[in-house]
Amino acid sequence: MGLLDELKQRVLIADGAMGTLLYSHGVDRCFEELNLSKPEDIVHIHEAYIAAGADVIQTNTYGANYVKLARYGLQDEVPAINRAAVRLARQAANGRAYVLGTIGGLRTLNKSAVPLDEVKRTFREQLFVLLAEGVDGVLLETYYDLEELETVLAIARKETDLPVIAHVSLHEVGVLQDGTPLADALARLEALGADVVGLNCRLGPYYMLQSLEEVPLPTRAFLSAYPNASLPDYRDGRLVYETNAEYFEETAKAFRDQGVRLLGGCCGTTPNHIEAMARALQDRTPVTEKTVKRRAVPVSVQSDIPSSATPLPELVRARRSVIVELDPPKKLGIDKFLAGAKALHDAGIDALTLADNSLATPRISNAAVAAIIKERLGVRPLVHITCRDRNLIGLQSHLMGLHTLGITDVLAITGDPSKIGDFPGATSVYDLSSFDLIRLIRQFNEGLSYSGKPLGQKTNFSIGAAFNPNVRHLDKAVERMEKKIQCGAHYFLTQPVYSEEKIMAVHEATKHLNAPIYIGIMPLVSARNAEFLHHEVPGITLSDDIRARMAACGDDPVRAAREGIAIAKALIDAAFDLFHGIYFITPFLRYDMTVELVRYIHEKEAAAKERKVVHG
Repeated sequence: MGLLDELKQRVLIADGAMGTLLYSHGVDRCFEELNLSKPEDIVHIHEAYIAAGADVIQTNTYGANYVKLARYGLQDEVPAINRAAVRLARQAANGRAYVLGTIGGLRTLNKSAVPLDEVKRTFREQLFVLLAEGVDGVLLETYYDLEELETVLAIARKETDLPVIAHVSLHEVGVLQDGTPLADALARLEALGADVVGLNCRLGPYYMLQSLEEVPLPTRAFLSAYPNASLPDYRDGRLVYETNAEYFEETAKAFRDQGVRLLGGCCGTTPNHIEAMARALQDRTPVTEKTVKRRAVPVSVQSDIPSSATPLPELVRARRSVIVELDPPKKLGIDKFLAGAKALHDAGIDALTLADNSLATPRISNAAVAAIIKERLGVRPLVHITCRDRNLIGLQSHLMGLHTLGITDVLAITGDPSKIGDFPGATSVYDLSSFDLIRLIRQFNEGLSYSGKPLGQKTNFSIGAAFNPNVRHLDKAVERMEKKIQCGAHYFLTQPVYSEEKIMAVHEATKHLNAPIYIGIMPLVSARNAEFLHHEVPGITLSDDIRARMAACGDDPVRAAREGIAIAKALIDAAFDLFHGIYFITPFLRYDMTVELVRYIHEKEAAAKERKVVHG
């Protein structure tokens, strides 16, 4: 009788954690490598779980893939480690238990850290070894990213007719990290051909049972659950799980009542936990009906955003729009900054953009400055958010804070790495890429946190994204724009452009896109400034002609500023009829230069309207 035939008739008990037992015995290195160097230890653990009552065990191959083994310099040992793992599990089982070949997920928070092509390649390498060694089925476990799990499940289903178990992992009760309800995710996995669907890791029995309450019995597949022992505690540099085995005995029947047919354990569980569950379920009769709870998600729409605050992407579609970047000061004291913000506001800008520690140099918090100019001056702030300085917790807290302050315009960017700034030894976080950050903000607009937990309100962010046209292959940069639009970007701000030909090229390359673009223009203040930007600032390129014009000004600051403004005005002229949006970057708090350029835009606009009336 095969695994699926048995699951049709009764609840099966699976094993628990492998790493927990090894860790408890002082092993603090690559657990999968022990298949080669300490095979007797692995066999002993398998045998302990079978003796405890496990009908199903899994190979010690959770992290036995190229990506994870490369961290230990073991990437060339993928075949050997996986082959040994199956043989050890089969030796221990000796016909008494089914052996599942385990493959763990690669992606965590930053989806971009492991592209799908790498996921596929790594997965196939491991899968083919496990199948060749004769496992009884395949267990896909600890997948936080549904896209990754659907991708590898499709591969597994194409390559084998053996049973495939597909497990997602949750940060929050009942929802995946992208906001997908657990019931929907499991239905999608069943539709892709998974024979058993369920969840493992992260949650203990209490919250895992809560999550399963909202999941109906699958039409064809079976349900499974491998809960953690508890939330881990951190003591004396080690992770400790507290939950005792008796608690698992108490909850085992509740899992059976939720329709679970394959019940095991994950982090923190031991043979004692498995023995307790097997004891509680001596009657292995499965349930065939259950009552599904429907949990309403309490989300309300933000109601205190003034109706007059037209979102920037709508505004720039309707008329000419000018926004200006004015960096918060590097030193304490904001009087000069506020004077510049007021002058720009009086000149008629639509928003003041505030960089987030540009060039990895610490400045006064742009969120604090944004709140001040909004309250005191009535200036609309556009706050830049980088992935560099905050981890996933900090990013979400920051977004909630901006929403609470009524600041709805944000620009999601990766951020310059710390090594180019004033503190090159500082850590660059990069939990998320700019694509992931855009997705996160879009999810906030749907009323859900990164983990899918309801926020209580929907945010109302207009999501700006960066576009660097100063590249050799403009088509590749446009492809990144298209991907950002798919992630949720509403409009774009470009890096400073210093070529009229580049402006026309950008127009041609992006005219098929519906997302508005603000063309970036930054006036030059000196020849030295021009050379620094050209040679040392990522994403900025100046033409030889412009560098020569600035060099001709010598050390005369007045003449250099005039020339810089003249160059900027020529760029405005080139962009005027091609783009509704202009994005000025103010150099060195020289807001007087930016004010002149803003007025130049408005004068051109007024002249154009007058000509239209005359020739009407």
